[in-house]
Amino acid sequence: MLPDGAVERVQEVCAAIGQACEAVGLAQWDVMGEQSYGLNLNLEAGRITMVGAGGEGGFGVRVVDDGRYGFARLVDPSGAERAVKQAVSIMNKSPRVEGFELPSPAETSALPPTFHPDVAHLVAEDLMDRADAMLAHVASTSPNAVVTGGGLGASATAGAFLSSEGIERASSSTSMGAGVQVTIDMDGQLTSGWEGASSDDLLPEVPDCVDLAVKWAECTRNPIDVEPVKGTQDVVLSEGAFGSLFGMIVGSAINGPRLARKESLWSDRLGKQVMAGHLSLVDDGRLLGGARTSSIDGDGVPTSTRTLVESGRLAQVNWSVRDAAKAVADGQVEHAESTGSATRSIEGPPGTGTRDLVLTSSNRRPAPEELVAQMDDGWVVHSIMGAHTANPTSGDFSVTTSSVLRVVDGEVQGAIRQAGVTGNLAEALSGTVILGRPNQRDGRTGRHLHLADVLLSGTIGVNPA
Repeated sequence: MLPDGAVERVQEVCAAIGQACEAVGLAQWDVMGEQSYGLNLNLEAGRITMVGAGGEGGFGVRVVDDGRYGFARLVDPSGAERAVKQAVSIMNKSPRVEGFELPSPAETSALPPTFHPDVAHLVAEDLMDRADAMLAHVASTSPNAVVTGGGLGASATAGAFLSSEGIERASSSTSMGAGVQVTIDMDGQLTSGWEGASSDDLLPEVPDCVDLAVKWAECTRNPIDVEPVKGTQDVVLSEGAFGSLFGMIVGSAINGPRLARKESLWSDRLGKQVMAGHLSLVDDGRLLGGARTSSIDGDGVPTSTRTLVESGRLAQVNWSVRDAAKAVADGQVEHAESTGSATRSIEGPPGTGTRDLVLTSSNRRPAPEELVAQMDDGWVVHSIMGAHTANPTSGDFSVTTSSVLRVVDGEVQGAIRQAGVTGNLAEALSGTVILGRPNQRDGRTGRHLHLADVLLSGTIGVNPA
């Protein structure tokens, strides 16, 4: 998929944009470029409906002078001069941030390659063969199940970064993803399960997300009637359901600018207990096979492996170069500096974000079925809808689910049609928490979140519709 010389061509365009910056007298600038080539295949109504190929890419240039910055994006390299002029025009109208300058080069160790030839050499026929295998697997596993949505995709990307300060990186990477929606429409009941997986390496011919989708299409059939349950209960959140809330709430809580503006549920909590004492949270920019692994961040600062929450205590938070300078200049904090946590794309300038978040526990981590067996009276929630409505400042959430099982005396009694799920994630993570065993499924199910199924005791309410 990746043509010969693709990386070199992206580098050459970055250098040309840099020359356009210098031609107008700019002292500081940086350029990020990407060019991706990919294949994709759609599944619908139990068959392959489309196979396509294509490419996309572009370049983002940031210019900086006297604490001000501007940004512009371009696709056609011939538009370099125009893009630089646009960025300069924006820079001249932007507010000045005292102390904001682009970073100097720093040493960083090499990372294992994220380019896998087995993925890059895939052709359309390979995806079609894999899709046929997935469809046949569903049909043989559950004769009444149909793959009603989903698909397969693979891509290879050439990327480069160049700055006026002498930071230069070039690399190639690959990515593969699979997703399936499995539906059973029988006896007047329509149930479904959706699962996906992704990796920078080759996925198995039939990823185990397929079996998981079949499982949830089957286990949510024949719903039972239950009486409304008042108050909070024991709830097992699957990795996917937990990840939806965790990413929205905790992902914001560890963002330095949000803490500085008092917009985080962990504002004024640095150095204090924010989770149960056995939990720790690492932001790993160098995780093997991670979704956001890179030797440098979006500012060009070396990435690292950083413990944000250690034994339940908030130890540190994330900053990008400009966000750190602005928080100090605005008097929001006394000191802040880049933590190698800038995220960036060709669509916009860098901002503070996270790399790969890994939640761990010093306690024994049970298997999913053991988590269920520990509940006297509770629920298993496999997926949720509406996580985007969660409040990252308070930690409150109120979402819905149609993938929910009733548990009594440690045994699953059956599924219910739909339920509301309410609570406060900060309180739940500080209460009785049992983090399950790390999943060994094919690929990354949570993208840049590496979590697990979790049992939260007496802190979440599940209200059957």
